[in-house]
Amino acid sequence: MVHYKSVDSSFMSASVRLPSGEDYNLKLVLLHSIVPEQSTFKVLSTKVEIKMKKPEAVRWEKLEGQGDSPKLKQFTPDTQHLYPSSSHYTRNWDKLVVEIKEEEKNEKLEGDAALNKLFQQIYSDGTDEVKRAMNKSFMESGGTVLSTNWSDVGKRKVEVNPPDDMEWKKF
Repeated sequence: MVHYKSVDSSFMSASVRLPSGEDYNLKLVLLHSIVPEQSTFKVLSTKVEIKMKKPEAVRWEKLEGQGDSPKLKQFTPDTQHLYPSSSHYTRNWDKLVVEIKEEEKNEKLEGDAALNKLFQQIYSDGTDEVKRAMNKSFMESGGTVLSTNWSDVGKRKVEVNPPDDMEWKKF
């Protein structure tokens, strides 16, 4: 059994009946104010979780206090995505991802890799009809035909059409 209340915006009290039958009481004078109406608690199998809503996005240096006004650190959650590290220098990973994508886009490929990239680009930039035509023609022809014309491919079964110097065999 749990009783939770926040009489005012700077005080929190919780009473918990432990499995042993003992009562555990927690009373806190909070360093800053909270919004009691938007604060909640959950009883889980191993703990009681209390979530207290802050009226503004500031980082508290500690949970309890006597209403003194220490320096508040403004909490800005989405500034530069810097991640903690023991390294002596920091990296902006978002900038690195953008640079890698730009390199991949400008990369000069040759042979089969260039052809494969071209087909991937046609497919990804194509309309739903282009994608449908490419999928249908490739599957029905056993990989020997690739068409982007749905008005042609959509009306008929695409026949196997191997290159002139090759022969199609069913296994």
